[in-house]
Amino acid sequence: MAELRHSSSLGSRSSNSPLRAGGAAGDEDSSSPHVHDHSPNGGDDEDGRPRHPSRDRDRPICLISVYGIVNHLNAPYLCKKDGIVLNCPHVKESPSPWQNPLSATTSWKPCAERRIGGISDLPPENETNGYVFIHAEGGLNQQRIAICNAVAVAKIMNATLILPVLKQDQIWKDTTKFEDIFDVDHFIDYLKDDVRIVRDIPDWFTDKAELFSSIRRTVKNIPKYAAAQFYIDNVLPRIKEKKIMALKPFVDRLGYDNVPQEINRLRCRVNYHALKFLPEIEQMADSLVSRMRNRTGNPNPYMALHLRFEKGMVGLSFCDFVGTREEKARMAEYRQKEWPRRFKNGSHLWQLALQKRKEGRCPLEPGEVAVILRAMGYPKETQIYVASGQVYGGQNRMAPLRNMFPNLVTKEDLAGKEELTSFRKHVTSLAALDFLVCLKSDVFVMTHGGNFAKLIIGARRYMGHRQKSIKPDKGLMSKSFGDPYMGWATFVEDVVVTHQTRTGLPEETFPNYDLWENPLTPCMCKA
Repeated sequence: MAELRHSSSLGSRSSNSPLRAGGAAGDEDSSSPHVHDHSPNGGDDEDGRPRHPSRDRDRPICLISVYGIVNHLNAPYLCKKDGIVLNCPHVKESPSPWQNPLSATTSWKPCAERRIGGISDLPPENETNGYVFIHAEGGLNQQRIAICNAVAVAKIMNATLILPVLKQDQIWKDTTKFEDIFDVDHFIDYLKDDVRIVRDIPDWFTDKAELFSSIRRTVKNIPKYAAAQFYIDNVLPRIKEKKIMALKPFVDRLGYDNVPQEINRLRCRVNYHALKFLPEIEQMADSLVSRMRNRTGNPNPYMALHLRFEKGMVGLSFCDFVGTREEKARMAEYRQKEWPRRFKNGSHLWQLALQKRKEGRCPLEPGEVAVILRAMGYPKETQIYVASGQVYGGQNRMAPLRNMFPNLVTKEDLAGKEELTSFRKHVTSLAALDFLVCLKSDVFVMTHGGNFAKLIIGARRYMGHRQKSIKPDKGLMSKSFGDPYMGWATFVEDVVVTHQTRTGLPEETFPNYDLWENPLTPCMCKA
C-alpha cells in the first residue's frame, strides 16, 4: 500500500450558519472575449461579397461563447460555501415545502456501488496479512459507522476482517448480535471483491477469549481520526507478527481527508449498499411507511421528526430550559450525580448555558420545533412521525408541539402491540424501524446532532437530494426566540430565508467534514 504515503491538506471544519443572502454560485459570466473572424472567405460575406466596415459597425455584435453556454447549461446543481454562507444556484421553479428543486435532484447520482463483472484481485483468506477484529461500540448508528470503518481499515492493511461484534450497550443493556440486525450473507457477498470477511474467529486460534481480554492481542493506541498511513506504519506490523489482532477502542478511529478517496468510497459502499437490515425489519418498516402515507384516507406526504429531548440529553447538554424552580433543582441534582467533574459547584453553569445556546449547541424544545415548522409553512394537518425516546417533561413538555400539530404518531401508535413484540427482543431492532421510517419520509427534521440524524441526512443525499432534510440553525433561532420585539412576520421571514439552503442540497464534502452526513465528493458522480 505504498500509494497510501500521500499528503492531505487538512482544512478547518466549517460551521453551518444562517444564510442572509443567497447568491447564484457557479453562474457563468455572460461576457466573453472578442472572437476574431476566421471564415474561409476572409473579410467577405457568405455569398462572397466584400464586407462594408461601416455597415458592420452598425450591426449589433453578438459576443456569446457557445462553449460557455453549453458548459453553464450542463453545470450540475452545486451549493458552494463563501465563508460561513452557503450559496446555491437560483432556480425558476416555485419552492415546495416537501421537495428540493428538481435541478438539485437530477445533477448527481450515486457511484459507490460495487463493480459488476470486474475481476477481484483479492488474495485468498490464508494469504492476507492477517486477521483484524473489532468491537462495534455504542448504539445502532455508532455501531454502523464502526462497521464501515472496520471494512476500510481491513482494506488498507490487506487483512481479513472477522465479522464485527456488536458490544453490549451499557445504557440499554442490549445484547444484539450482528446477525440479529443485519443480513450477514448480503454483507459478505456484496463486499467479496473488496475485502475478505469471515463469520468467526479461525478454528486454529483456540483461545478466543484472549481477543476480548488480552492486551497482547489488542491495539489500543490508535488516535481519533487516524490517517491510513498510521495503520500501515503502526498496526499492520503487529498483525503480521501475531496474525490476529483486536482493535479497541474503535470509535472514530479513521479520518476522512487523510485517507485515499477510494477508501472513502468503500465506506459509502458498505454504508449504503452492503449493510442491509434483516428482511423482517425492512418489511415492518415498509408497513409503517405505508400507514403514514395513508392516514388521511388518501395518499399524503409525511414528515419525520427526530426529537432529541430525553432526560439524559437534556442533562448532558448543560443548557437551561423552561421549567419550574423545582424542576430546575431536580435537574441540577441529576447533573451533579451523573457528571460531577463538569458540574463542580454549579456556579459557572448559567453563563455556560447562555453561551451554548448562542452557539446553537442546545437541543430544541418541542415547543420551539413547533414554532419553527409553522413559520416554514407546514399546516396544522401535517402528518408527523416522531422518532424519540421518552421526552423529558412528558406530556406537558410535548403539549405545545401537539397543539400546533395534532397528527403526531410514533411506531407504537401505528403498529399493534403484537406486531412489535418480536422487535422488542433487541433495542436496536426498534431503533432500526425508526431509522427506516425517517429515511423514507418526505421531509426529515432533526432537532439536535448525533449519528442518527447524520446518517439519515447523508443517506437521503446519496439517494438523490430530492427529499428535504431540514437542519435548523439553532444559534440564529435562539436569538429570534429571545427577541421580545420581533413580530411574527419578521420571524417567519428569518426562518424561511435562513433555512432555504439547510434542506440537504448538493454541496461539496468540505475538508475535515465526515462523509456520513455529506457523501457527495467521494461517493457521487455528475448525472
